[in-house]
Amino acid sequence: MQNDTLKNIAVITNFNIPEKQEAAALVIDKLISIGCRVVLPARASDRMPLKAEWEGRLDILPFDRLYKNLGAVIVLGGDGTILESARYAALNGVPVLGMNLGRLGYLAELEMGELDQIERVIGGDYYVEEHSMIKVTLISEKKGRLHCGYALNDAVVTNVSSTKVIDLELIENDTTVANYRADGLIVATPTGSTAYSMSAGGSVIDPRLKCICVTPICPHSFGSKPMVFPENVELEIKNCCPRERYLSLIVDGRKSFEVYYGDRVCVSKATTTAKFIRLKPRSFYLTLCRKMQNNIGG
Repeated sequence: MQNDTLKNIAVITNFNIPEKQEAAALVIDKLISIGCRVVLPARASDRMPLKAEWEGRLDILPFDRLYKNLGAVIVLGGDGTILESARYAALNGVPVLGMNLGRLGYLAELEMGELDQIERVIGGDYYVEEHSMIKVTLISEKKGRLHCGYALNDAVVTNVSSTKVIDLELIENDTTVANYRADGLIVATPTGSTAYSMSAGGSVIDPRLKCICVTPICPHSFGSKPMVFPENVELEIKNCCPRERYLSLIVDGRKSFEVYYGDRVCVSKATTTAKFIRLKPRSFYLTLCRKMQNNIGG
């Protein structure tokens, strides 16, 4: 007997944008037509009209219940929207299908013109691509140990209050690896290697590899290069900059924490992984090059 949970599908997008509301309505119509029960976040009901024919096949849930007991999450948007949903879905072991409504859409699997492919997901005709994540913890001399969250892309220590270079120490398993004078440091997963880290000159890493990349931002040294570590390391970034009141820790471009002089940011492999639904044969580098070329000038 098929588990009914497999047919509980959440639909996530930016419901503030009319074009994305319309795209979500098309996906909901499709899901209901093939026998699925659709789950929407509570904010959706305030922002988009709900059709009468959806009644009885639609659940509106608060955020704390949204990602539970699902077969999959369908995310309509660009890489930022897909990234955010994938992070929450990962904590509940739910796979994500991205549908591109953004510019780059590197994490997306389908375009809106491929709506019929959703039937393959319900039929189990797909494979799951797992992406490693990192756990980020701040050890503060003032506040003690603070869990800052999980990142699918990166954790960045930088100075957002001024353009002055800062001093940071990189530590691996209690041993100093390097001291930096730079604008900051990026600790990236393989998924995040194609984001901020790549823009800062970091290595491009296939998500199938199990590693963590550290990339300095505008280092004030000829010898400061990106470094790639095995995923089982414990990395620390120590604030060695007494000139600034505090630095900032930014997790996946969203959460920000104050890092005072002497505080340490600890980064380690997360026990959970983000799961992406794939319906097509996928070459990492071919996909990356094609998406990047399509994004030029657009």
